[in-house]
Amino acid sequence: MQGVTGIVLAGGQGRRMGGVDKGLQLLEGRPMVARAIERLAPQVETIVVNANQNMEAYRAFGFPVVSDAVGGFAGPLAGLHAGLQATHTLLAVTVPCDSPFLPADLVARLHAALEAQSAELAVAKTGAQAHPVFCLVRRRVLSHLEDFLQSGGRKIDAWYASLAVVEVSFDDQPEAFSNINTREELARFATQDK
Repeated sequence: MQGVTGIVLAGGQGRRMGGVDKGLQLLEGRPMVARAIERLAPQVETIVVNANQNMEAYRAFGFPVVSDAVGGFAGPLAGLHAGLQATHTLLAVTVPCDSPFLPADLVARLHAALEAQSAELAVAKTGAQAHPVFCLVRRRVLSHLEDFLQSGGRKIDAWYASLAVVEVSFDDQPEAFSNINTREELARFATQDK
């Protein structure tokens, strides 16, 4: 979709996977981040990758790579902040690098709800569970996010609560939001992927 930048969040420490860089872990022989990029790229005008380690490996995918301006692996909001700073479109969508099955219609559905509700942010949900790292946000919230981070805020739910947010149901494809956090999950999804 024109006017939307995709921000792939790959800036975490991968603690639950033993401290490895999750985005670069192989699923069926391909890095998980490559799969996330492949599913997101047709839905957006351009892509930015947020990473805090292995920068050259991420640059090899052919997109700009930006690191958190907030130190200490501060979480997805720091990644969104870094991505928005590098974004020139009016809208940006975030997806995590460890969700290689993300919906092919994620951006279209989030965008429709964002515009219909004149919201600042649209977030995916399945059942009663929101998936806060799958969101479409207006770039103009950047200064608001900067203020939140500078005041010590890190919790994504707390920041969302201060915005006009619309939740978008994806109950028709809950499996698309599966994320892979552990080596056991990686092995299990590799088996299912065959």
